[in-house]
Amino acid sequence: MPITETPAQILDCKGLQCPLPVIKTAQAIKSMDPGQVLELLATDPGVEPDMKAWSSRTGNELLAIDREGDVFHVFLRRQG
Repeated sequence: MPITETPAQILDCKGLQCPLPVIKTAQAIKSMDPGQVLELLATDPGVEPDMKAWSSRTGNELLAIDREGDVFHVFLRRQG
């Protein structure tokens, strides 16, 4: 599902392993306004289940996870 919104912030976590992408996502999304979209770039395949669990736990909306080659593009909307 293509995302039509332009992310307010892009967080590059390529090359980082769990739990760093989750920690950095939590830190980045706190600095954003409610309703803004964050795009996370990651190469760790564990990012997909991790982001599903994190978004359901925090209430932030997981919009999509797209994969281009080895890079996962995770789109999250800040709650509120």
